[in-house]
Amino acid sequence: MIEIEEVEEVYRRLSQAMPGRTKDAKGPKGQPDAFRSCISCMLSAQSLDLNTAAATKALFALATTPEGMLALSDDAIAQAIKPCGLYNMKTRNIRRFCEALLAEHGGRVPNTREGLLALPGIGRKCADIVLSFTFGKDVIAVDAHVHRVCNRIGLTEAKTADKTAQQLEERSPDWAMRDGHFWLIQFGKRVCRARAPQCGTCPVNDLCEYYAGNGEETQ
Repeated sequence: MIEIEEVEEVYRRLSQAMPGRTKDAKGPKGQPDAFRSCISCMLSAQSLDLNTAAATKALFALATTPEGMLALSDDAIAQAIKPCGLYNMKTRNIRRFCEALLAEHGGRVPNTREGLLALPGIGRKCADIVLSFTFGKDVIAVDAHVHRVCNRIGLTEAKTADKTAQQLEERSPDWAMRDGHFWLIQFGKRVCRARAPQCGTCPVNDLCEYYAGNGEETQ
């Protein structure tokens, strides 16, 4: 991993080169409340954004509250969310999530990571996305782009997204926690792409461990 001082410099450069919380870089769930944000995040697992959007639109046309969701049959939920795949498993998770939310929190989504993680179907990525986008907490949510970028550069050294999130929390400066997710995700989409990283024009290539080992090949 790169040194802590270099981590701060990476964020400083990305803050200047990448957009922050603009329309272009808004959160991927875009839902109006914490309940729908949680459901949308659950549906997004192993699903393309386009398919997740179709599934959430169809589901929320039927119900937008935990009580309303539990009033639906499993078949109705599964048919609505079919575009996002794994619909039988996701239907079970949605029902369990709604039951726990009503039984343990009176239907209100908790605004802490611990509270969110205790709910069925909610993992670290989903919890952090809800904390950041719905509750406005200073959290760097780790999706596939952020996980790839951070471990490629050397901000982190982790095999899973959860470990990446933990290391980012430990190694990131406080001032970068608010918009860090936006800088990293846009960087991953525009420059540090999965298959064809634009290393020659990258604003942090002199700090990047990947570029140091592959510089000549990526010019």
